[in-house]
Amino acid sequence: MKKLVKVPAVTEEKDTIIEEDGGMLELLGKNVCILACNYIYYGKLVGVNGSCIMLENAGIVYSTGEWSLPNWKDFQKLPTKQVYVKTEAIESFFEVNK
Repeated sequence: MKKLVKVPAVTEEKDTIIEEDGGMLELLGKNVCILACNYIYYGKLVGVNGSCIMLENAGIVYSTGEWSLPNWKDFQKLPTKQVYVKTEAIESFFEVNK
C-alpha cells in the first residue's frame, strides 16, 4: 500500500509517497468491523492474505443500532472459532470495540 506522508525538508515540508505495509495489516490483532457485500462481520482480525481474511470470535451484525452506542443492537456470534471472509466481498473495514 502506498501512503502519503509529510517529510520535513530543510526549507519547507513536502508531501512524499512511500511504500509500506498498511490497510488490513495494520489492524491485525484488533477488533474490526467488516462491511461486506451481504453481511456486516465483527471479530478479531487474526489473518490476512491475498484472497481472504480470518476473524476469531466473529459474528454477524444483523442490526447496528446507532453507531455511537457501546453494543450492537443485534449481534449473533457464529458457531465456530474462526471465520474466513473473501477479500473480494469486502467493501470497507475499520477498527471498532463493541
